[in-house]
Amino acid sequence: MARFSGKVGFSNSSEVRPGVWEDSIVERQYYGDVVRDQRKINSPDKVLFDIDINNSFSIVGDAYAENNLFAIRYVRWAGAVWTVTNVEVRRPRLILSIGGVYNGPTA
Repeated sequence: MARFSGKVGFSNSSEVRPGVWEDSIVERQYYGDVVRDQRKINSPDKVLFDIDINNSFSIVGDAYAENNLFAIRYVRWAGAVWTVTNVEVRRPRLILSIGGVYNGPTA
């Protein structure tokens, strides 16, 4: 099993003016294991293929991560930023499943 060391991005929404909300991103460093390492190429009818990865990371969760499960947006891994699609709680660990490339705001 491979080791994981990377940043996890948490999104906190705040109202900057009435009716306008903005995401502020906080990144935190986490360590753990790569549970599943798998990639998939989608859309063979396109000129540029979409690459999805179906990886899972088992990280050692801290109080911040457990209190902000709903806010986890992305993981920085292998030189790219990947969208977190699922979070499974197995205390003291969190299992983060990732999918496609994340295109939202980053820290």
